[in-house]
Amino acid sequence: MTTNDSTNPLNWRPAGRREWWGLAVLVLPTLLLALDMTVLHLAAPQLSADLQPSSAQLLWILDIYGFMVAGFLITMGTLGDRIGRRRLLLIGAFAFGLASIAAAFATSSEMLIATRALLGVAGATLMPSTLSLIRNMFHVPHERTLAITVWMTGFIVGTAIGPLIGGIVLEFFWWGAVFLLAVPVMVLLLVAGPFLLPEFRDEQAGRLDLTSALLCVCALLLVIFGLKDMARDGLNLLAVAAGLLGLAVGTAFVRRQRSLADPMLDMDLFRRRTFTVSVVAMLMSILALSGAWLLIFQYLQGVMGYSALAAGVVMLPSAILQTIASLLVPRMSRWLQPSWLVSGGLAIAVLGFVALLMIEGASGVGWMVLGTILLGVGVMPMMILGTDLVISSVPPEKTGAAAATSETATELGMAMGIAVIGSVGAAIYRTYMQGRMPPGLDPEQVVIATDTLGGALGIAQQLSPALAESLLVVVQSAFAEALHANALIGAAIMLAAAILTAICLREVRVRPGDH
Repeated sequence: MTTNDSTNPLNWRPAGRREWWGLAVLVLPTLLLALDMTVLHLAAPQLSADLQPSSAQLLWILDIYGFMVAGFLITMGTLGDRIGRRRLLLIGAFAFGLASIAAAFATSSEMLIATRALLGVAGATLMPSTLSLIRNMFHVPHERTLAITVWMTGFIVGTAIGPLIGGIVLEFFWWGAVFLLAVPVMVLLLVAGPFLLPEFRDEQAGRLDLTSALLCVCALLLVIFGLKDMARDGLNLLAVAAGLLGLAVGTAFVRRQRSLADPMLDMDLFRRRTFTVSVVAMLMSILALSGAWLLIFQYLQGVMGYSALAAGVVMLPSAILQTIASLLVPRMSRWLQPSWLVSGGLAIAVLGFVALLMIEGASGVGWMVLGTILLGVGVMPMMILGTDLVISSVPPEKTGAAAATSETATELGMAMGIAVIGSVGAAIYRTYMQGRMPPGLDPEQVVIATDTLGGALGIAQQLSPALAESLLVVVQSAFAEALHANALIGAAIMLAAAILTAICLREVRVRPGDH
């Protein structure tokens, strides 16, 4: 199918019933991928007892999926522009279903790691394909914004219900059943997709440059690995070497793109101010959020003493209000300039970080609820309008690559937040603990307790009630200091993103056709 100029208002046509039903089909894999990111952590104890992986193997089981998704996003996005986005989506759905079945019935840690890697590659085909198809299905700007909102809501709902769905499944079935949740969704996508989703490709694009694809995948995998390794083990030679090598390979990738007549990723996209600012601001927002979010769940369970279910209940108001806020963004965007709406939302998120600074010790659940609500609601205009601006600011035939770049930015932001900001929080926790450990612990217990929150809680269970109480008081204060530090860093980054969008997106106007 040839491209059409959907950037021309004369070619805008309202979406019909087929497009809206097609959107419902596109939301399914989005919801599933968000759910898949949360349920496996719940299944980790059961699969560990069954497959008996080493600690390193268990980390790879949990991490390899995210590695492969981030590494292959740009390659798959540009591949979809060439072979057809619907075709790539259906191929990816078929592969995801098969890999899910293989993962469910894995008989060894090595087999599960391999199938999780295949799931990551298949998952990388789904995200840019769904988003770029939305760009081609919805031409009227306010309809496209609403469609992206519904798409984004799939993430929110999937993340919110993930622990609940996972808990129910694991209550009645074995750990492999969490992977089988994907199978009926992918079957539905394979059946309905050919009828409800249009095909779209860049007719002018040449063949995919395999050298560029290899450089892109290697660069992203190395950088993500370095960041995650630093988050797990602190600053070390392997993490630094992987990160530097990834940057070197990435430089080679960029130079190759500039030298090719038909590059895999058109670097001229970054000359578009709206595109670049939106991508950078989304990266900064996720970077700020993930550093604090990393500690919030640990704080609820480890410091405040909530069960996993109770912690999920505490986070429920944020998920509900975040969903409501996301549904209001399209209507507000028809009357407010994107720069005002986005920067105003990010300013609200800054107040969420301020609320986290009010938390002290085992008290302050009210501040925690308020903080997570403000954070969740505040970032929604950025994530929805930022995504809309990214894919609407480029030619229709380039939206696969644009969507993939946007998704890669959020993946990098998440990895950097966990690694860099998370490492700062961990260092502050250790420093605080080292100077305030109660007497009566042997050297080995001191080392374990000062290393991580989980280690300190484990040691407390071995101590007398009085000594355990003294240790827990120090642990609660230390982790509160770590949370405060991450919140301060997050607030600074979020404030910078708010200023960036307020200044650099002010020329993007509300379009008359949106009213």
